[in-house]
Amino acid sequence: MQTLGLSESTPKTEGRLKALFWPTIRNDGDLDYVTKQGFWVCFTVATVTLVFSVFTRQLSVGFESLFYFFAGVGVRERNKLAAISAFTAYLLSMLVNMRYSGRGPGFLGVVFLALLFANIRGIWLSSRWKEDSALDPPLFRLNQTILDKLSDQLPPRIWPKIKWAFAFFAAIEIGLLVMALTAPLPPLISG
Repeated sequence: MQTLGLSESTPKTEGRLKALFWPTIRNDGDLDYVTKQGFWVCFTVATVTLVFSVFTRQLSVGFESLFYFFAGVGVRERNKLAAISAFTAYLLSMLVNMRYSGRGPGFLGVVFLALLFANIRGIWLSSRWKEDSALDPPLFRLNQTILDKLSDQLPPRIWPKIKWAFAFFAAIEIGLLVMALTAPLPPLISG
C-alpha cells in the first residue's frame, strides 16, 4: 500500500494550494491532472457564458462560449496554442470588464486565471521532456461516467477535426478583446 502511495503515512510532497495553482509536473500523470483541471475550467467558463448568452440574447457571447469549449478540448489534448489562447482571452476579458464596469476582478475570476496559467506551465514543461517518455505506455483515460466521457473521451476524438477552427476562433476572440480594450470609452451621460 505504501509503495502505491495509498497509505496515510506517505508524506505529502506539496500543499493543496501549491498542487492546485503551481503543481509539480514530473510525469504524464501530473500533466494529465493539470490538463483535466484546465478542461473543466474552460468548460465551466463556456457553460456560464452560454447560459448568459441565452438569457441576454447576445449571439457574440455564444461565439465566446464555443471558443472556451474548443480551448478546453485543446488544453486537454496538451496543445500550447489552446492553453495560451485560453489564458490570454480570459485575462483580456477580465481587463475589458474592469475597464467598462470600473470594478476589479472577482475572486473566482482570479482563481480561474491562475488555473489557466498552470495549464500553460504544465504543457510547456512537458514539451521539454525527453523522447524517452514516448516509450512509456499512454495513460488510460476513464469512460465510466458521463463526466469521464466528456473530459477524457471526447477531446481526443474531436481535437484533430477542430484544431484549425480553434486557431481561427482564437485569433478572432483575442482580436475582438484587444479592440474592446483599446477602443475609446463612450462619453458619460449625465442626467
